[in-house]
Amino acid sequence: MSEHRREGLVLSIAVGIVAMTFGVLADAAGLSLPQIMVMSAFLFTGASQFAAVSVIDGGGSSYAAVGSAMLLAARNALYGPVVSRLFRGSALRRGLSAHFVIDETTAMASIQGDDETAADAFWWTALWLWSLWNLGSVGGALLGSVIGEPEAFGLDAAFPAAFIALLVPHLGARPGRVAALAGGVLAIAAVPISPAGVPLLIAAFGVVPGWLFGRREEAEATS
Repeated sequence: MSEHRREGLVLSIAVGIVAMTFGVLADAAGLSLPQIMVMSAFLFTGASQFAAVSVIDGGGSSYAAVGSAMLLAARNALYGPVVSRLFRGSALRRGLSAHFVIDETTAMASIQGDDETAADAFWWTALWLWSLWNLGSVGGALLGSVIGEPEAFGLDAAFPAAFIALLVPHLGARPGRVAALAGGVLAIAAVPISPAGVPLLIAAFGVVPGWLFGRREEAEATS
C-alpha cells in the first residue's frame, strides 16, 4: 500500500472513533438509528453533525439546528478551488464528487506532489473516511443504549472540544483572535435572551470585526 493511502487509512480510523462519540450523543439526543444513518451518509461532515445534535439536545428548534450545521458546513465551499482540478467528467459527476470535499480529504490531497497522486489520495481517503464514519456512527448509536447518559463519560464535551480544535489554528493571527473574542462576547450576550442553538449562529458575526481588522492590517502593510 502506498504511503498516502496508508496515511489516509490511519486518519480515517481516528475519525471513525470520533464518529462513535457522535452516535452516542445523537442517540442520547433522541435521534433514531435510521435518522443517525441518514445524517452520517448524506450530511457527512462531523462538525456540522455535532452542532445539529448539540442544538437538538439543548432543546433548540429544527431551524436553529439546521442553521448551525449549515454555518459550519459552509467552510467546505472554500476547499473547492483547492481540489477542483482533480475532478474530471460531467457536471453531475463533479457535483457528486463535491459530497466528499471536507477537511480531511482536502488536506490529504493538498499535500501531495502531483495531481495524479493527489486525486488518488483524495478518493482513497474519501472512501475509507465515509465508510468508517458511517460504521462508527452506527456503532455509537447502538452503544448509546448501553452507556446511558453520555455525561457520565464526559462525551457531552465532544462538540465543544471539536469546535475549539477548529478555532485554535486561527488564534495565531490577530484577526483570528479578534474574531474569536467578538464571537465569544456575542454568544455570551445572546444566551439569556435567545433559544438554544441561536447563540452559535449569532457568534458567527464575530468574523466581521476580524475580517475588518485583517483588511486594516493589509492596508497598513502596503502603505
